[in-house]
Amino acid sequence: MATPTHRILIIVTSAGEYESAGYRTGLWLGELTHFYDVAEAAGYDLTIASVDGGRVPIDPESLAHDVLADQGTAERYADRTFMNLLEDTVAVADVRPEEYDAIYLTGGHGTMFDFPRSKALGELVAAFHDQGRVVSAVCHGPCGLLETTLADGQPLLRGREVTGFSWPEEELAQRADAVPFSLEERLRALGASYSIAEEPFAPYVVEDGLLITGQNPASATPVAEAVVRALR
Repeated sequence: MATPTHRILIIVTSAGEYESAGYRTGLWLGELTHFYDVAEAAGYDLTIASVDGGRVPIDPESLAHDVLADQGTAERYADRTFMNLLEDTVAVADVRPEEYDAIYLTGGHGTMFDFPRSKALGELVAAFHDQGRVVSAVCHGPCGLLETTLADGQPLLRGREVTGFSWPEEELAQRADAVPFSLEERLRALGASYSIAEEPFAPYVVEDGLLITGQNPASATPVAEAVVRALR
């Protein structure tokens, strides 16, 4: 493990809409807040960065009243100081990995459009991995791992145990016809050993050394707990 900084970097999407449908999208807010709650309580300083920097789009469905209440996100959404953190984020290209102990890639369907296309994000994730720092992601966040190539020229995901948003969950979310690809299929195609929970939307986390992934929004809290354990 690299020298501890007691800081964690959180990456969020800059994409606010689908390309083949009119749906709005962006960050799934609870996947940020649940991780943030755990890591902050454990004493870590957190920085939120986005692919392009600036204001972060939020998936409107993650702001529905029942979702905010059921997922325990309402308090953070009502906190003006916290929500202001999403108004002017640093760009991924301007981040120095040596300043952080871990990186966490949040989800939301927006990540499917900008995470895999961001060369800067792929290089950043590779640097975290190659420097012996924790790499974590949840739900659609693993889209940011798809184009990550390590210093030895190998895909980060080859031969690794991972999870991420499943195709059955995509169908249940009624986005199967709108997403640009199946995350499940892409992870398998890169040589990853992909697994999921027995029931859709149940919490599920896979730990493979310093690579930690969660399947869906309900997995954000246990991913955060796993990251904190790994750092300690």
